[in-house]
Amino acid sequence: MSPAPELASSLGAADGAILAAVIVLLGLASMLALAETGLVRMSRPRAKALEEQGRHGARSLSRLVEKPEAFLAPILLLVLICQLVAATLVGVEASRLFGPLGVAVATVFEVVVIFVAAEAVPKHWAVRHADRAALFAAPFVTAVIRFPPVRLVSRLLIGLSRLVTPGDDTDDIEPDVTESEILALADVAVAEEVLESEERALISSIIEFGDTIVREVMRPRPDVVAVDGSSTVGAVLERAMTSGLSRIPVFSRSLDDVLGIAYTKDLMRASRDGGEERPVTEVVRPAHFVPETKRVAPLLREMQAEQFHLAIVVDEYGGTAGVVALEDLIEELVGEIVDEFDTDEPLMVPVSESGYRVSARMPVDEVNELLGTALPVGDWDTVGGLLLHLLGHVPGEGESVETAGCLLVVERVQGRRIGAVGVSRLGVTGGGAPPDEGERVRVAAEALRAEGAVSERPGMR
Repeated sequence: MSPAPELASSLGAADGAILAAVIVLLGLASMLALAETGLVRMSRPRAKALEEQGRHGARSLSRLVEKPEAFLAPILLLVLICQLVAATLVGVEASRLFGPLGVAVATVFEVVVIFVAAEAVPKHWAVRHADRAALFAAPFVTAVIRFPPVRLVSRLLIGLSRLVTPGDDTDDIEPDVTESEILALADVAVAEEVLESEERALISSIIEFGDTIVREVMRPRPDVVAVDGSSTVGAVLERAMTSGLSRIPVFSRSLDDVLGIAYTKDLMRASRDGGEERPVTEVVRPAHFVPETKRVAPLLREMQAEQFHLAIVVDEYGGTAGVVALEDLIEELVGEIVDEFDTDEPLMVPVSESGYRVSARMPVDEVNELLGTALPVGDWDTVGGLLLHLLGHVPGEGESVETAGCLLVVERVQGRRIGAVGVSRLGVTGGGAPPDEGERVRVAAEALRAEGAVSERPGMR
């Protein structure tokens, strides 16, 4: 008698039941593997977006991803049980039918079929179709973890994991989406032509806006145009028209004692009524004062709510550090707003393949971003402040200092203020610079110029 009829005669109802059980177990293990990958790859923001779209199963999905530990342990346990039971049944049946050879047959079956059918294929599909996999699996997994025996085992496993890794549930929980991930996603969207480069720049500006303080955007004290309170309306109006300003601080004795703000429209109205010789203090409006460490986001909301466009910035000692206008805050978001009174003096000019002339007012972090340098950051904001810190005195033209692999040379000094600085990387000769370095810097400069970072900040309007 041939082996095939003998094998067929040896198969009975019990063998058919075992075969059906193996198929069911493999199907369940495959579905659970798909659910594991789909749910783990799903973030809370994405689940909320799917729920807002009204997708089927999205509500269950949102509840599941709120606490991944509630579904992960039961799924892993059930996958293990299904695979072990299926492998055991196959091993027992193969051993009965084929004897010692059956062990080898069962091993091949378990490695190839179970791995491919219950692991690789469903997980690969879930990776390629994460949304569909998560939405498909969410109602099924919700029903499974609500089953009393599974819920009990899940609580035991979670309790055991907390004993092994003690700590509060909120310890070391990272956010689902970080700022760097948002920017990286925006870069991908630009590369795939989903977003415009200007939209990506706006996203970057909005993210940085929340971390910016007033000192970084204000017009510093040496550049503030202000008038003495003893001046007449006509003289102040002439000063305002010459400088192109709509608001001018008025002080008594020194800029540390600001009396108020003179508005050009108030000066024009007083002049029209014949009050050119009146003291300007008669037409000033109250000034708003803000600390230099105040973040610009709440300041913008205050300016909107209280309807003022100019604030006096004070330092920790109560002295005037500068002024900040509503325009400065908006420029942090949309880039420079240039009018006919503004001058577009570049903050950075390449002078050689490895050297650049930069304005001393340029922020150190922007220089590092443009040139790929690692100039130190600290209590100072600008390149001029860095030079003062390194030298320890007010420098003269031609003085230099080395730091972080760069040579900084004072190229222009205006009174006690540094005007321009030469920045050169040490060890880089004319022929040693990378061939695409100039192009890289040019492209970076154009990108920052589009955001308003590579032109001098205009006067306060």
